[in-house]
Amino acid sequence: MQQVERLAYLIEYLWHEANGDKTLDLPDTEQARWEMFRSLINIRPAKSISKDFIDVQDALLNQYNKQQVTDMASLTPCLDNDIYLWQGDITQLQVDAIVNAANSQLLGCFEPNHNCIDNIIHTKAGVQLRLACAELIESQGKQEGVGKAKITDAYNLPANYVIHTVGPQIRNTPVSRMNRDLLARCYRNCLEIADKHQLKSIAFCCISTGVFGFPQAEASRIAIDTVLNYKQTHQSAIKVIFNVFTDIDAKLYKEGLKHND
Repeated sequence: MQQVERLAYLIEYLWHEANGDKTLDLPDTEQARWEMFRSLINIRPAKSISKDFIDVQDALLNQYNKQQVTDMASLTPCLDNDIYLWQGDITQLQVDAIVNAANSQLLGCFEPNHNCIDNIIHTKAGVQLRLACAELIESQGKQEGVGKAKITDAYNLPANYVIHTVGPQIRNTPVSRMNRDLLARCYRNCLEIADKHQLKSIAFCCISTGVFGFPQAEASRIAIDTVLNYKQTHQSAIKVIFNVFTDIDAKLYKEGLKHND
């Protein structure tokens, strides 16, 4: 089965699951079908799904995700042989764990085709990730607290695990000391989970700096200081990648890491 055929099957399944017998206007091109599949999977609630769907979805995503993979072994450290800076799509990194900037539901982004990291990670990992996160929330009986973190498998991603953490949201007010502490706690808790699971590498996104509104410059300083302090205090050998997507963040992290060289 070719990718375009897999997408047709998955779209038809999701469409009829949500819309019954309502007529489906299936796009012709693979790119258009991918966007439609992504939008449908984004809005789908966390509920059981058939094994046939999972099998076809996994075949699709495994091939899709293999198109661009960056192995951590190919990266050059920029500080003390175990701190790295890499600009790109975090879902392409082949590392032990990537960090997702999650919301308090841990269920991923429900806005169709939204370009946030939460949406992209859940889309490329597969529907199993939302189901696993729903189980975590159900088992603890409440939403995830700010500054806390949870680990799940990464399913179809090149990484082995996803560590989900909820960063503080800044709403048009000066950043408070509490928000700084909560952001630092995100990084510490992710590192503690990684060390607890004996992971050798972890890639951090720029937590809270997107729609959560944390100023990028201050967030980068907190991230670098917290990670370096944790590694020194705990004598942790874990390799850390600071993953950035924007040119602004790349510049901020380069400058911040240079000051610690």
